Amino acid sequence: MSLQYQTEEDELRAAEPAQQAMRQPLPVYTIVLIAAIGAVFVVQMIAGLSQSIEAAAFDKPAFLRAHEYWRILTGAALHGGLLHVLMNCYAFYSFGKVFELLTNRAHLAIVFLLSAIGGGVLSLIFVPDGISVGASGGIVGLIGYLAVYAFRRRHFISAEFRKSLLMNIGFILIFGLVLFQQIDNFGHIGGLIVGAVYAFLQIPADDHTDPREAGNLTQIAGLAALGIYVATCVFSILLILRIV
Repeated sequence: MSLQYQTEEDELRAAEPAQQAMRQPLPVYTIVLIAAIGAVFVVQMIAGLSQSIEAAAFDKPAFLRAHEYWRILTGAALHGGLLHVLMNCYAFYSFGKVFELLTNRAHLAIVFLLSAIGGGVLSLIFVPDGISVGASGGIVGLIGYLAVYAFRRRHFISAEFRKSLLMNIGFILIFGLVLFQQIDNFGHIGGLIVGAVYAFLQIPADDHTDPREAGNLTQIAGLAALGIYVATCVFSILLILRIV
């Protein structure tokens, strides 16, 4: 009898990882977007940072005067160094996997793309003569979305998680102010605002409505946003290699 009990206990213990995996789906969109960012950075290292910045960074004077409007997107695909890309990819994965667990992954791609653009627009308004690179505007947009989610769904989200999100936002803003000459703080703020506004519009006010449900139009929009950013990364690579 004890042998049978032990066997059942072992089976239950062995099944726990599988059950956890079922509860925590693979963050597919997050991984695809990070892989695209990584591919661009590898090409940057091969071609050289200075060449890649010249070719595809968000050069605001070129955006305004030479009408190179694509730079607002390609700038969000480039990074300024190894530490920069590693920090952004780590933050992206950390928040992206939580995002895809709490809501539909289509919203992740939409929020990321819109926040990257929104951050670029605010940066363009306040620092029109600067040059920016990095996906942090889109990543901070995910944090803005999650912050609104955590407070609108406070009955399901722990106070510790809400506090952690607020601390992350505070750290990003303070860090940006301290290193304002190296960090595009307006890009961060713009991304944060876009992500938060999207969350206010998208997250159902009714606690009984599952925010993970998404209609066909949302799914299509999510795939389109994912495709646009991946295509942007491919275009950035071609620009860096001077193929286009």
